[in-house]
Amino acid sequence: MDSSSFKLAFTAAAVLAIAACGGGSGGGDAPGAAVPPVTVAPTEPGVTTPPVDPVTPTTPVVDAEDKSFDLYYNVCRGTDSKCYNDWGAFATTPDRVLIYSRTAGPRHANLGTPMGTGMNPTMNPDNVMQAGLVRMLAEAGITADWTEDVAILGARVNNYKAIIFASSNRDTLWNDAVPTSNDAARTALRNYMRRGGGFVGLHNAFGAEYNWPYYEGLLGNANFYNHGPNRAGDVEIVAQDPSTDGVPARFTFQDEWYNLTPFPTNVKFLAKVDTSTLLPLTAAPHPGHAGFHPVAWCQYYDGGRAWLSTLGHNTHSFTANSTGPGADAFQKLVVQGVKSAMGLTPFCTD
Repeated sequence: MDSSSFKLAFTAAAVLAIAACGGGSGGGDAPGAAVPPVTVAPTEPGVTTPPVDPVTPTTPVVDAEDKSFDLYYNVCRGTDSKCYNDWGAFATTPDRVLIYSRTAGPRHANLGTPMGTGMNPTMNPDNVMQAGLVRMLAEAGITADWTEDVAILGARVNNYKAIIFASSNRDTLWNDAVPTSNDAARTALRNYMRRGGGFVGLHNAFGAEYNWPYYEGLLGNANFYNHGPNRAGDVEIVAQDPSTDGVPARFTFQDEWYNLTPFPTNVKFLAKVDTSTLLPLTAAPHPGHAGFHPVAWCQYYDGGRAWLSTLGHNTHSFTANSTGPGADAFQKLVVQGVKSAMGLTPFCTD
């Protein structure tokens, strides 16, 4: 046998030996197992195999940014009902509200003489705003209690479907008369909102609790700054809502037209004043919100409902059969706002 024949025989033997051992290292077959043949499907004449497109990775779907949680006030707030805690806490509560008109600073004339302590103290003849709210709500089938006693508010707030702050200003929730727990009413109001309560702030409620950020957020990220002269102007309804249903789309009213700093955000604006009808528009040092000057809005806040209006300065705005400009329209707006905050009608709808 020549050298070339020997090499060929040796190579063939080596190949057979490898096949018999399972094809090399890493095989899982038992020694001596046969290697299954690889079958290749025949291609028909004239038929070409289409190329396989490479798989392109898809971009993952990114959820829309959730802006409902306000990092500054550390609450869920805005117009999304997911910020409401629908826990049924007021399911068996009567249709009753509490009017709170305690003032810890300047007192509006339509609030009249300060009332005594306790629940439902005797009203003075000049407590026009409080008496007007009681009358207006009674006509809508809603019972109203009233107080200017901060201890009463802190102890009984959970007995009501809504709390109305009627021009209750400055540190109205701070109780200097007790040696401890001076802020009990603040805590009670916060927990009330978290269990699904309703809050209505009217007029100088925007001048309250300047040093408590939670309350500023409750107002819609808004606070009273200043106002111009008490004068007439045209209110325009800017949104369809249960609280604006049936209110004239435009009516003449008289008020102080509060300027706000900060300006409300992440709320549903319900009404504004047409600033072109205000003469004069401005009042130093603030130029007024000439482009868009809201006077009513709503929001969900920290589990509860909040309906707000800067209107309500004048006595004639709260009297029955008033001849004051726009009083009937204003009273209808307020009553319907209270009902929506109570949950008697849909609230702050899309």
